[in-house]
Amino acid sequence: QVQLVESGGGLVQAGGSLRLSCAASGDIFRINAMGWYRRAPGKQREVVATITSSDSTAYADFVKGRFTISRNNAKNTVFLKMNSLKPEDTAVYYCNANLIRCWRDSYRDYWGQGTQVTVSS
Repeated sequence: QVQLVESGGGLVQAGGSLRLSCAASGDIFRINAMGWYRRAPGKQREVVATITSSDSTAYADFVKGRFTISRNNAKNTVFLKMNSLKPEDTAVYYCNANLIRCWRDSYRDYWGQGTQVTVSS
C-alpha cells in the first residue's frame, strides 16, 4: 500500500505565501518523479510543477517565477513553495508520485487526498 499525504494548505491573502508538503509512505521501492497538480471549482485538474529523481523541474506557465518545487529524496517528500499568490491560485492541490513498489513492478502514479488553498483578494 502506498499513501501520499499533503499538508500546508490554508487561507492566505493575495500576495502572500504558502509552503505545501507531501510525504509518500508505504511500499515504495523507488520514486521516479513527484509533482503537484491542482483543481479549481468548475475546472479540470492541471499540472502545477513536477520534479524528477534527478531534480529536473518543470513548471506550468501560470506559476513560473512564483512557485518552487523541491524534494527530499531520503524522506520521499516533495514541497511546493508558493509566493505572490493570486486569487486564481485558489484550488485543491494534489500531490503525485510516480513510483515502483518493488524491483519487479512497473512505474505507476499515486495521488494524495488534496489540500485546499484559498487566496483572498
